[in-house]
Amino acid sequence: MSDQNIASDGSKAATPVASTTSIGDPQDMTPKEQDFLKAKSYLLTASTNTGLNLYDHLSMVLTRVLDERPDNVVDVFEDVSKDAKRSKFTSDVDTVQEKIDRSTEVALAQIQKKLFSKGEGEEEEAAQDEEVETPLPNLMELCFYFEQAGIGLNREEMIRVWLALKNLVDNHPLQHLRFWGKMLGTEQNYYVAEVEYREGDEEEEEEEEVEEAQEDEPPEEKEDDEEGEEQEEDDTPKPEFKPPPVTPKEDNKTGVNKKFYFVCNDPGKVWVKLPPVTPAQITGARQVKKFFTGRLDAPMVTYPPFPGNESNYLRAQIARISAGTHISPLGFYQFDEEEEEEEEGEARDHFVSNLDFEGIPVRELIDPSLSNWVHHVQHILPQGRCSWWNPVQKNEDDFEDEEEEEEREEPDEPEPEVGPPLLTPLAEDEEIGNLPPWTPTLSSNLIPQYAIAVMRSNLWPGASAFGMEKKFENVYVGSGHKYTQENYSAPPPPPIQEEFPSGPEITETEDPTPEEEAALRAAEMEAAEAAEEMEDAEEEDEEDD
Repeated sequence: MSDQNIASDGSKAATPVASTTSIGDPQDMTPKEQDFLKAKSYLLTASTNTGLNLYDHLSMVLTRVLDERPDNVVDVFEDVSKDAKRSKFTSDVDTVQEKIDRSTEVALAQIQKKLFSKGEGEEEEAAQDEEVETPLPNLMELCFYFEQAGIGLNREEMIRVWLALKNLVDNHPLQHLRFWGKMLGTEQNYYVAEVEYREGDEEEEEEEEVEEAQEDEPPEEKEDDEEGEEQEEDDTPKPEFKPPPVTPKEDNKTGVNKKFYFVCNDPGKVWVKLPPVTPAQITGARQVKKFFTGRLDAPMVTYPPFPGNESNYLRAQIARISAGTHISPLGFYQFDEEEEEEEEGEARDHFVSNLDFEGIPVRELIDPSLSNWVHHVQHILPQGRCSWWNPVQKNEDDFEDEEEEEEREEPDEPEPEVGPPLLTPLAEDEEIGNLPPWTPTLSSNLIPQYAIAVMRSNLWPGASAFGMEKKFENVYVGSGHKYTQENYSAPPPPPIQEEFPSGPEITETEDPTPEEEAALRAAEMEAAEAAEEMEDAEEEDEEDD
């Protein structure tokens, strides 16, 4: 039999080549076997990038083709080759396959996961501090009542807020803590906590603020000195107009700065303390209407310009909402009799809890007359303060220079601004057009014997309060905008300043014509000649005498 095999169709088949295992010394090989060995060694050459070789890749591809036997294999051969390469791909970067881009929800869950875990030693401290009073409120009890009223946040969110408030209590020396509410923003929201420090623990922060104010003073004094030197050198007249004095902000623990506020974008994130509010910021917030972005350092691009960034605007809105919507049942708070005797004739700004308060029935709390609810936060005057400040009051320096300024006219004494006192009933609130300022309702008309009284503000939509027996609470969930009957429109810019009044001193004259100039010259020459003739005549008369 010949060395060629006959196929079934009568054609000659190629003679199979012996495997490399049976190949001995290359010198004993035929040229054909040597070529085969060189070709196979070339196919076994590994790639410097992936470490794979073509021989193994072709073997894998052919094996898959024979196993799957797809139709039109010549058309899908490239796809099979790509799949084979993809299955063998291993990246040098160890995070490409293992690391998955986390969504914002997953990233937030990783942050909030810490809220549900205890640190080392916290269990022992909790066992020891069970009998110690804590400023942390029972937020889930309040959530139970708010749920009945259909206001506030859902229970899962309130649990996260509760745990976040616990972290705030653990990291700051607080005497009182209250969940103020939630401000809605376009990018992120603000969770607001209202706090009071323990006595003496906020002095460090106050000293820092005083130091910052003192650091800011020297540059202003230098500028004044430079201006004085320039005035000595320059004799040009200066305007006598002086800008009105800047209204000072109220001290901590008084007026609009009576409470401190912390905010965070989500429970579990860092709590940030808001700065004190100034009268200029409150008056500026009354003139603009802007949505919050959720970034405290966001600039306030408004007209009229707002003095500060979003953190200052947020603090001003919190002060305005608290002054207008924080209410309590009549008789829950009362004025201290000792302080009342000392502060006769002055606006009272302190009150105490009434230990003899027995509660008001729910039916009376929803009385449309609104006489059983009172405001327990001071009213903010148009000046931007709770206590009026006299802008023309004289300091010690003014009395020293009083003799020099006797010639100047003294400004008229302004009338003090007066607002409703503390614990004023809601019945005295002004109506919003034909809309009442508050809407009292029952939480349930089907089971009224177990219902609670709910008060919703129509002036600040989102502000609500509940009351039953001896319990009440206020909360705000909204965008921080006050209700207005008309759509908001920015105030127009001020009119253009008028020019100097027209008069002969500044009025421009028309240029004379050549004829008028020639006539003027001729008249001047005639006048000069007449004057000379008069002088000659006088000299002749003197000589004759």
